[in-house]
Order: sequence, then C-alpha cells, then structure tokens
Amino acid sequence: MSGNYPQKIASLWTSFLLGMLFHTDLGLMPIFHEVEVEHSHAGGNLDAIFGFMLLFFVLPMLAIIASTFTEAKPYRVFHFGFTLVYTIFNLGHLIADIAVKAPWYQLILMTILLLIGIGLNLVSFQWIKYHPPRIKLEE
Repeated sequence: MSGNYPQKIASLWTSFLLGMLFHTDLGLMPIFHEVEVEHSHAGGNLDAIFGFMLLFFVLPMLAIIASTFTEAKPYRVFHFGFTLVYTIFNLGHLIADIAVKAPWYQLILMTILLLIGIGLNLVSFQWIKYHPPRIKLEE
C-alpha cells in the first residue's frame, strides 16, 4: 500500500462513526413502527451511559482531525494503541449483543464495525512503519 495514511484513516474512522450512528438508529426504528423499544440496561445511571457514548463518539472525531494535521511518530504510535482499544470495545459490544440476543441486523452491523476497526488497526500499524520521503533541497 502506498502512503496517504491520514486519508485512509479518516475514511475508516468516518465509516466507523456512521456505522455507530446507524447502530443507534436501528435501535430506535421500532418507535417509528409503533413497536415498544426494550428498556435500557443502564440500571438508572443514564448520565454515565450518555457521557460514555459522547466520549466514544467524540474521540474518533478528534483522531480524524489530529491524523490529518500531524504525522509525528509519537502520535502515530498513540493512534495505533487508540485503535486497538476501540477494537477491544467493539468486540466486547458484539459479544454482549450476542449474549442478549440482539436482532440479527444489529449483529451484522456490529460485525461490520468490528471489521472496520480491524482495518483501522492494520492501516494505523502500517502508518507507524511508514517513512515519508524526504524533501531534497536544491543547493
């Protein structure tokens, strides 16, 4: 694969964020068909759940911006670790969805999100190893 890693990373993160939005949207679709939506498993602590959801969504937005504006090696290493954390969370979420017998379409979407996350891991790892060509100054 050639360079242009920031663009590839932005594309994968954007796809991931759109998938997360659709995951929530799919969960709410029964409301529009006058079907009761299952009660929250949050145990009454909705502020903490909503705060975590906000953080889980905003951090990739910041990663897109940071990845576009810096190619510093320490950031690339951090970003790779960050993508691994998200992949672990996605795997846990998929397992939880399987355990609570989420609808098949949610399981498919969560599997796709997990695969996008693994793709993000791979591209981020390649970005760590990438050495941008040096610009030769004329003498």
